[in-house]
Amino acid sequence: MNKRRCQRKIHFAWVVLFGICVFMGLARGGINNAGGLFMAPVMEELGCGAGKFMLYFSISSIATFVFLPVAGKLMGKYDIRLLLVLSLFFHAGSFALFGLMQNIWGWYILSVPMAMGSVLKTQIGGPVLIGNWFKKYTGLATGIMMAAAGLFGTVLQPLAGNLIVSMGWRQAYFALGGLVLAGSVPVVLLTIRFAPQKKGMLPFGAEQAEKRIGPRESTGISAPKARKTVAFLALVLFMFFVTAVASFAQHLPKYADQLGFDAVFAGKAMGIFMMGTLVGALTFGLLSDKIGAQITTILALVCGGAAILTLILGGRYPVLFNAAALVFGFACASVGTLGPLLTTAIFGQKDYSRIYSSIAMGMAFAGMVSMSGYGFIYDAFHSYVPVLWAICAMLLICMVCVLTAFTDKKRRAA
Repeated sequence: MNKRRCQRKIHFAWVVLFGICVFMGLARGGINNAGGLFMAPVMEELGCGAGKFMLYFSISSIATFVFLPVAGKLMGKYDIRLLLVLSLFFHAGSFALFGLMQNIWGWYILSVPMAMGSVLKTQIGGPVLIGNWFKKYTGLATGIMMAAAGLFGTVLQPLAGNLIVSMGWRQAYFALGGLVLAGSVPVVLLTIRFAPQKKGMLPFGAEQAEKRIGPRESTGISAPKARKTVAFLALVLFMFFVTAVASFAQHLPKYADQLGFDAVFAGKAMGIFMMGTLVGALTFGLLSDKIGAQITTILALVCGGAAILTLILGGRYPVLFNAAALVFGFACASVGTLGPLLTTAIFGQKDYSRIYSSIAMGMAFAGMVSMSGYGFIYDAFHSYVPVLWAICAMLLICMVCVLTAFTDKKRRAA
């Protein structure tokens, strides 16, 4: 009787998902994607180049790469709420402390604890919690989680731009970091539990999962065999270049500054970019189911190319800049969505986790080199136009990689 009454109510899994959306949305929308808005004012006050400033993103990527396996082990040993609250103070606290720094080395040092906190909040925590709480609608829950960053970003990015103009960049760092802490900590404490068993419950959809007749045999090839294929190398290169393309989002505010726009405009443009990622996160999975991962990926790359060409040829016009930001955000959502779908489409589900974790190394290396690399190119040419043309070339390489991977799959199947 109690179980039936419980089922008529909202399952606590959805409460957990709400909490995930809040802490991840605030973290990604208010901190991770806001860094580029501070580039122009910090560079002006500290007298450093774009490459030196963006180097802290590369250091953060390296710290993330090192801390990822450690974070996974911590989640299995300690209370998830304690870990998430600590990660919030590491992540948002480090971001707020940027406002006190007098030298670029402050960003380099603080980027390490900031990355350590971000790993648990934005990369591991959400997927693990969804896996624990959902046995049904897992894909929907994951899509909602990914879309939350876009939803929060549409509000927080313009807010960040306005804060920089009205309060100065130092106070803006304090305000955003404080907002993320104040908004996330109570929600984590009230809504997050590591597993349903902690509340004497079953995961959402567990009863339906138990009724399945017999296990479904996964099809595909093993990880050792996959790593010897041309398709594997093509997907590693694809993930490297597509991540490098998406990394330019952090430079959009500085490109707006180069074209003569102020921080308020840049903040609004980044809000529009985040709106594009919101739509993309909800769209690409559905499109892939209908027309296939290959065609969906090509479509995303074409959209990205159209956006970059618009920034090159018409970026000085506010309407075209914002339109390009929207389409570029839509295309960038493909990084987190289409990589797993392409891996499954080409290699199957048999050894998916091992294969994809190897392919995702391309993402990690791209994060280490691309954002600071774009900054150093800007410093050398005093313009982002060479970077944008290089991104067009990378999008073409991505198309070649996708076509090569599927051609190799057909060749192996023949």
